[in-house]
Amino acid sequence: MKENIFDVLMYLFENYMEDEIEIFPDSDIVRTELLEAGFEQIEVNKAFDWLESLSLQRAIKTSASPAFRVFCSQEKARLDIECRNLLMFLEHSGILNSANREIVIDRAMALENEELSMEKLKWIVLMVLLSQPDEEIAFSRMEDIVYDLIPTYLH
Repeated sequence: MKENIFDVLMYLFENYMEDEIEIFPDSDIVRTELLEAGFEQIEVNKAFDWLESLSLQRAIKTSASPAFRVFCSQEKARLDIECRNLLMFLEHSGILNSANREIVIDRAMALENEELSMEKLKWIVLMVLLSQPDEEIAFSRMEDIVYDLIPTYLH
């Protein structure tokens, strides 16, 4: 089975993270289920590491001053112009704040061997918003975007 870390994350999101990021009843049981579903051990471990790193990012506080984000060359290499535009759109529309934007970029960069598309980035944003306290409205708005209930056009 040619699965990757993003596929494992999507499986976890769809089956375990509907309400909250830390609802895994027993990670060993979930790991076993993932292996039985055909995912590779290394990809399962990477997905759990990715989620653990995401949960550690909760302490980031937003700054009150507006800032301009400049992407470094590594970020530009991983996030094409379409992805960078999506991040700017989400921030300008109030779905992402500057702290959550940085978490999204960090988590996207952590998917080292993944081919990142705008669709995958949307899911990353959704997972990040789910992991953050008091982001229910932003999560709901992003969910509409992910499921194509509203367009993501830049005006």
